[in-house]
Amino acid sequence: MSESNLKSMADLVSLSKRRGFIFQSSEIYGGLQSCWDYGPLGVELKNNIKERWWKSMTYRDDVVGIDASIFMHPTVWKASGHVDGFNDPMIDCKQCKERYREDKIDATKPCQKCGAKDSFTEARDFNLMFNTQMGPVEDESAKVYLRPETAQGIFVNFLNVQTTMRKKLPFGIAQIGKAFRNEISPGNFIFRTREFEQMEMQYFLKPGTQQDAMEAWKETRLQWHIDNGIRPEKLRWHPHVGSELAHYADAASDIEYEFPHGFDEMEGIHSRTDFDLRQHQEFSGKKLEYLDAADNNKKYLPFVVETSVGCDRCLLAVMADAYRLENEGDKEKERTVMKFDPKLAPIKVAVLPLMKKLEEPARKLYSEVQKHYRSEYDLAGSIGKRYRRQDEIGTPFCITVDFDTLEDNAVTIRDRDSMEQERIPLDNVINYLNDKLKF
Repeated sequence: MSESNLKSMADLVSLSKRRGFIFQSSEIYGGLQSCWDYGPLGVELKNNIKERWWKSMTYRDDVVGIDASIFMHPTVWKASGHVDGFNDPMIDCKQCKERYREDKIDATKPCQKCGAKDSFTEARDFNLMFNTQMGPVEDESAKVYLRPETAQGIFVNFLNVQTTMRKKLPFGIAQIGKAFRNEISPGNFIFRTREFEQMEMQYFLKPGTQQDAMEAWKETRLQWHIDNGIRPEKLRWHPHVGSELAHYADAASDIEYEFPHGFDEMEGIHSRTDFDLRQHQEFSGKKLEYLDAADNNKKYLPFVVETSVGCDRCLLAVMADAYRLENEGDKEKERTVMKFDPKLAPIKVAVLPLMKKLEEPARKLYSEVQKHYRSEYDLAGSIGKRYRRQDEIGTPFCITVDFDTLEDNAVTIRDRDSMEQERIPLDNVINYLNDKLKF
């Protein structure tokens, strides 16, 4: 059996629309650039990813969670540097007016859209934050921002969390939430969008211990992606050097995944020093120091190691990695299959009655299976077409109820990856699935 990986993002976009993973936002009105809606299967997959991240981060003694407001005091963004320094260099084509990030194209070549030569403007800074007004009066004093990252909500709540939860260093604060960036040139499906979801954790620790902590978190975070079914050979580390290193960091590395357009960032692990807490202490006038009872009641601002993964990019990597085309060109045997790790699969089990006359026992079985696993009931079409549909949405197991079921009280369970089938007694179906789907 021949098997090929995802070759083009267009193939994944097509499957996502066809099978209910991801839709273009406001599609009936022509869509809105770089905005996407998660369909019934997409939201299940996304929730599974978020749940696994949340459990891996907060089901431990040294990390707790919060959910900070999207709107924050505008001085937060002044202190963090986003108001003055959160810019990308932008250039325009004088002919077609298309805009580009200067650092993402070769401005000596013709415009990618219209082909005009030597038509680019001089680069200028473009701030990526969306701003709006809060309250009934629209003036400068009412300006607020849609947060461009979730991290600052953690930093400004550092002392609140530390004191209420009686945490001692080192400890972390985790958060999942939406962020917004007015990207100049978003694209590659959901890889770079203007509205996205982040899964971030800030780990507060004693200055001087950040390198050991960073190495430990790098190992932990890489293994998390592998445990989600991502093939290790499709992952690599990209350390930040020179100008790549952010002004607030003393070390940083990205976990990159090999998308169809090449290796690109999926998660960042950054040693942020005490920059953020120091800035907020200065701008707010509030002391954010930690009292270290284990070190003669010494006061200091903790250093921070951050792990930050884009939920949408992570989902895109999971889908890209799961995509397989088997026996390409063979009309009889060709199939597209999403080989999700079962713990992430949106639908775990499909119950398929062979004929409408078998609905009563099939519905009874489906009702029982649904108590344990996210399941789907499908009666429409030939059994072969129903198998292929379940393959394309990544369902690990299909249970077929046939006429023999009425005689032997057994069903046929088909494995997605091997396509092998087993005859299992009805009263053993749940045990069988529990054994196969144990996470």
